Amino acid sequence: MRAVLQRVSAAEVRVSGVTVGEIGSGLVVLLGVAGSDTEADATAIATKVRSLRIFGDHEGHMNLGIDDVGGSVLLVSQFTLLAGVRKGRRPSFADAAEPEEATRLIDMVATQLRHSGLEVATGEFGAHMEVALVNDGPVTIIIETSDGAIR
Repeated sequence: MRAVLQRVSAAEVRVSGVTVGEIGSGLVVLLGVAGSDTEADATAIATKVRSLRIFGDHEGHMNLGIDDVGGSVLLVSQFTLLAGVRKGRRPSFADAAEPEEATRLIDMVATQLRHSGLEVATGEFGAHMEVALVNDGPVTIIIETSDGAIR
């Protein structure tokens, strides 16, 4: 899996002009699922999102996690994170998971985050989405998994 996390002060995702998910302070997580990804990768991503200390403390140091600041997560599927661009001018998405499996693993990440006590909003899998956010910092982190481990 490949995830791009952005620390935000607010974010929303719209489908056909209708807001389907929105959060205040927290993280936008753009998540791409590869064909080789497993439930262990979903668990690794959810665990890392929940445990990262990327929010500022009273001195501005990144010492606080999302729980510490009462933040939420906006989880948005994004298969284009798996784009291969080595050859030609058109990206290849051969490494991306089939839609059914990608949906299952993204739902698993959302469920695990919710079970950990976080508020989680989502986009709509397979839809053309508009994501609006106010990047806080800016802070952007990329996380990749392989065989259930962060790499």
